[in-house]
Amino acid sequence: MSKSQVNLCKLIIRENFAEIAEKLCSILLEVGPCPLKYLVFQSGFKHEQVKKILACLIYQHIVKFSPNKKGYVEYNINVDIILCRVRFPYFIYTAKTLYGDASELLVEEILHRGQDTMDNVVNKVTERLNDALEASGHPKISSTLVRDKFHSLVQTHFIQRCLTPVRDTSGKVVSLGTAEDVEIRHVIPDKAKKRRNSDEPPSSKCQRTSGNSENIQWQVNFDRFHQHYRDQLIISGMVNKVDKKASEIIRTMLRIGEVSSSPDALSTAPISINEIFHNLPKDLGITKPILEQYLSVMCDDSEFVTRSGDSGGGIYEINVYKSLTALCKSHIQSVVQERFGSKSLRIFRILLLKRHLEQKQIEEYAMIPAKEVKEYLYNMFTNGFITVTEVSKAPDHAPSRTFYLFTVDIQQVARMLLERCYQALSNAMLRREHEVKEHRRLLDKQQRVEAIIASLDQSGVDETQKAEVEQTITPAERTQLAKVKHDINQLDQCEIQLDETVFLLQMYLFYCRQNCQMS
Repeated sequence: MSKSQVNLCKLIIRENFAEIAEKLCSILLEVGPCPLKYLVFQSGFKHEQVKKILACLIYQHIVKFSPNKKGYVEYNINVDIILCRVRFPYFIYTAKTLYGDASELLVEEILHRGQDTMDNVVNKVTERLNDALEASGHPKISSTLVRDKFHSLVQTHFIQRCLTPVRDTSGKVVSLGTAEDVEIRHVIPDKAKKRRNSDEPPSSKCQRTSGNSENIQWQVNFDRFHQHYRDQLIISGMVNKVDKKASEIIRTMLRIGEVSSSPDALSTAPISINEIFHNLPKDLGITKPILEQYLSVMCDDSEFVTRSGDSGGGIYEINVYKSLTALCKSHIQSVVQERFGSKSLRIFRILLLKRHLEQKQIEEYAMIPAKEVKEYLYNMFTNGFITVTEVSKAPDHAPSRTFYLFTVDIQQVARMLLERCYQALSNAMLRREHEVKEHRRLLDKQQRVEAIIASLDQSGVDETQKAEVEQTITPAERTQLAKVKHDINQLDQCEIQLDETVFLLQMYLFYCRQNCQMS
């Protein structure tokens, strides 16, 4: 774990849980798995205080625990879950886009609580929706509608059961997760459902899922949201590569592959052209000959789609690994152009295409003078974007008898950019924290004024009184408030874009590891 990643995790914990939790997480980040007594000793907090902090972090799935070889319970921190907290707004927005406002509130409520029972979440969301509907003059809704949305999120694996606690002989919980959790994590016990035939013996799965459903804890499935985020990146990449209709074809193939493909597979399951055609939206107006042309173009001009067979008019699959590789290369090339210029980008692309080249060969291919090529290569080499391989003709490695081959290691560059993104994300969060702290008095004053105006609106007073309250904020303060809000919004947008790049680089490196394991 790098220093920039550790610093970013500390900032996220401090922003979400306060400084006392940050100190405890700092110990876990620096030391690794450790028992409760060691955490109490290193932190200097009281025993009960440390236990409460750990309970809160375990409830948020940030801290994990398991028995070590000696039987003592050790606590460990989950860095991936901490970094996911930056992505929470995207999770909420995705739920709203796919299933509506009720699903948005359901995901938001579970993310806020970490985990909770279905009844508690549904009742809370129903109450919030009815309060909003009542304030706007619309009729209230029943909890059945919200419960149906909850079921939809579970069926599509966006929400799942929490792991089952494992207890020792004395009844204490020592770890989480049993062998049966894999089968029942996305199953909702239906108390109202009765077997049609009372003589029919219940299956083993029914017996496992027919427990007390009121006590079952549910959590957000981050992996499922990441899979959706990954698919959206591939679809957006196809829009830029071909056009919007091609992206809809990719969207259809990904939707079909969700059921039959593993989320971590390097490519989706093979899909026939007939299946793709029947699942395409009818309003696109794509006929089968046009679909064949699109698939042919995507197979020839992009690395996203490959043809794996000829039966049934053609069998196609989306190569997720190659798609993410192409997107990662595109991001890296954008960075090279912004930092070093268009000529450096030309050299970088030639190295990507030809793999290994000497300086003289680069001059010929790029059609750039030798002096400039030397300067561009040196700048990219010192910044870690290209590497040099020495191939000596003789054992003494004399410079006159050695070839110096320039190349690009995409994985190495991706790791370097990921570290820089972590650092940039930390800087943006620190700057936003500074802006809020610097103008805290003014922001608090605006909130108080807005609260007073809202209460006046409810009591039905005239506009004169509201105008008097609004005038408590001077024109100079309004100008300063507008500037502060603009700066904070820009920093928020910066964090979102940085997190998108972080996610793409993380996904690419993950699939690189998967590809190495497969090969």
